[in-house]
Amino acid sequence: MTQGPWLNEAEQRVWRSYLSMRNRLTTHLARQLLRDFGLSPQDYEILVCLSETPGRRMRAVDLGQATRWEKSRLSRQLSRMEQRGLVCREPAPGVRYPEVVLTEQGFATITEAAPAHAAAVRAVFAEALAGEQLDRFAEACAAIENRLDEVEADDSR
Repeated sequence: MTQGPWLNEAEQRVWRSYLSMRNRLTTHLARQLLRDFGLSPQDYEILVCLSETPGRRMRAVDLGQATRWEKSRLSRQLSRMEQRGLVCREPAPGVRYPEVVLTEQGFATITEAAPAHAAAVRAVFAEALAGEQLDRFAEACAAIENRLDEVEADDSR
């Protein structure tokens, strides 16, 4: 592959196509969550993480790693969600920082929103790709994730 300062025509076409699709898909799904459940994509991500964790609680540092968010961004998001009764922070024995806990209201919200969100993802994403295309897309995503792991490991040295 040529290593010029610019993307070649094929790389540019694919990159712009990806950006357009990602932006449209993200916007479409965000609107559905907000319209139907009053949730932002960030709310949804936090609710999913907590709902899938034993005890529906996590240390904030672990939640930050799961979402790949900066500490300040996570803190502001959790404060907004606390005000709405979706999560709370509780002291954990022997630990300096409190745990983030999914409230009953938060659990009811994610339980209601998840099936509709999954249906929306299926309708505009999964069903747009034939079975083999879906597999190839997953493989392409994994290859990019692997490359990111390599680049980030090199960057941290």
